[in-house]
Amino acid sequence: KTNMFSIIQRCCLNTPFKLQKLTGPRLLLYGKNKTTWSSSALQLRRDVCSLSTSLSLKPASFYTAKLQAFHTSRPIFEKKESEAESQKSLESLKYSPKPALYLSIGGLVPYVGVPLTMVIQGTYCPELAFALVAYGAASASFLGGMRWGFALPENSPAKPDWLNLANGIIPPLLAWQALLFQDITQGAVMLMLALGISLHYDISLLPTYPRWFKALRVMGTVVMVSSLLATVALRAFLEVE
Repeated sequence: KTNMFSIIQRCCLNTPFKLQKLTGPRLLLYGKNKTTWSSSALQLRRDVCSLSTSLSLKPASFYTAKLQAFHTSRPIFEKKESEAESQKSLESLKYSPKPALYLSIGGLVPYVGVPLTMVIQGTYCPELAFALVAYGAASASFLGGMRWGFALPENSPAKPDWLNLANGIIPPLLAWQALLFQDITQGAVMLMLALGISLHYDISLLPTYPRWFKALRVMGTVVMVSSLLATVALRAFLEVE
């Protein structure tokens, strides 16, 4: 009986027994720890709330700047500026001197006339194709010599150094090589290379050229290269005379 009574007492009085162990100093320590944990949780909750509030109050430009730091493509406004610059360069043709504009347009007539004549006749003429390549070689030589004429005056921003004068010789040398090819296609390809190099020199290496002259050079080079490409293509599609 005594054993059964002790077992029943332990089972029924289990909770009071645990509370009894926490009485006195241990109960005070438990309450102190509980108060400390509750205050720490409250402080942590306040910090989280303040952090979320500060993040929500930051302007959108702050996050935009952070995202742009990891963005490697060019911004949209720079693309718009480049389009505006190209439009200005095309509009600058209006301000070019009339003699320079009319003579440049007149010099492009053979480039347009040769492939147009072949299309109208319906046959590919090797003599006309060679005449076009020869005229293109003369044009490339003229563009190279123009570099010397720009660098030789005393007050010119382009000094007559090795770079400027050597760059003026490269297009005539390529044009001469284009005339030595027996195949018209190879000569046209070499001539297109000479015209492209000459345009690169005038646009990139000499920024002191007027804007209207650069636009005129771009327009002329596009017409010349397109004419040479059309002549090479007509050889493959039309019958040889």
